[in-house]
Amino acid sequence: YNKSNNLSCTRYNVDSIVGESRKIVEIKRQIKIYAADSHPVLIRGNTGTGKELVAQALHSGSTYASGKFVSINCAAGVPTELFEAELFGYAPGAFSGAHKSGKMGLLELANGGTLFLDEIGDIPLHAQVKLLRALEEQEILRVGAVSPVKVDFGLITATNRDLNAMVGEGTFREDLYYRINALRIYMPPLCERGDDILLLARHILSKIGYLDIDFTEKAARAMSVYEWPGNVRQVVNAFGHAYKV
Repeated sequence: YNKSNNLSCTRYNVDSIVGESRKIVEIKRQIKIYAADSHPVLIRGNTGTGKELVAQALHSGSTYASGKFVSINCAAGVPTELFEAELFGYAPGAFSGAHKSGKMGLLELANGGTLFLDEIGDIPLHAQVKLLRALEEQEILRVGAVSPVKVDFGLITATNRDLNAMVGEGTFREDLYYRINALRIYMPPLCERGDDILLLARHILSKIGYLDIDFTEKAARAMSVYEWPGNVRQVVNAFGHAYKV
């Protein structure tokens, strides 16, 4: 991990979410209510539906908005030991190759702000135990340290996996599941919000400079009936590619 890649000045708020379908209107309503709450929020949805956009909108409307938005992808394939060191930090000389002055972890870095754990279903089981303790006690213990550090941050998690099923399989801790599952937002696939596809397409056109161009009736119909398996990300990439060629 490169720590700078985990820090983000949030660019998005609830008004950045494009859509007027019934489901998107309800999601915007939820974001405004949940942002004012201190409980963790779990965002579920398929890949490419815009879960991080929702996470940033939650952060922007929360009491932690003036703090950092720290994001970490739990599915990055980093070995368990390194993952824990990134998440919790480590004390000087904690292990071979460790920096002599130690290192602050992402949980500590998020103090006063928001921690966003994307693809939390992929977090290693051993790290789940330490994460739960940090959330319950509001303190973290760096790897190799003896004294804990107090932390206070908003927690948002996201996944495209069925955590409830994973709990039954023993691959996700039940106690952690209930700890992060206080408030829930479901981001539907684009095929379930067909009324928004044309709005999204026009929004993307305007972002790349085509302000006075619209779609033919045939093109609009084709976009509306296509399932868009890659969801919003696929729409953005499709128009980005078309713009380049």
